[in-house]
Amino acid sequence: MSMQELGERVGLSHTPCWRRVKRLEEGGFIRQRVALLDPARLDLTVNVFVNVNLRRHQENALSRFEEAVQDVPEVVECYTVSGETDFLLRVVVADVSAYERLLKRTLVHLPEVGNLTSTFALRQVKYTTALPMHSLVE
Repeated sequence: MSMQELGERVGLSHTPCWRRVKRLEEGGFIRQRVALLDPARLDLTVNVFVNVNLRRHQENALSRFEEAVQDVPEVVECYTVSGETDFLLRVVVADVSAYERLLKRTLVHLPEVGNLTSTFALRQVKYTTALPMHSLVE
């Protein structure tokens, strides 16, 4: 939204609103501004959640995997997780064939990968980039 629209929502004119946004950016609260693209318009409608188990769990093995996954554009999210899985990836591709190619050419070759389990999302029920800010003011 424009600075004018944001200012109207929070009850500030353009300049004070812009100053507050700049302070939030400088303070690290706003990391970056982005455009949210429509995956359907880009033919990127397949979401795959990939559970990754590593062969070894030494610090350098974890670091090597974490560094390598940064270079895979189809991996849009990567989390270290607790439980039986070491990492959870969210992968976005055009279709199942594209995922199969990515799996065979890239994912199985990432450093220290021992086992991968893929789960395909059937339908997105909820998606938001908004954080639950209401809990901070209660």
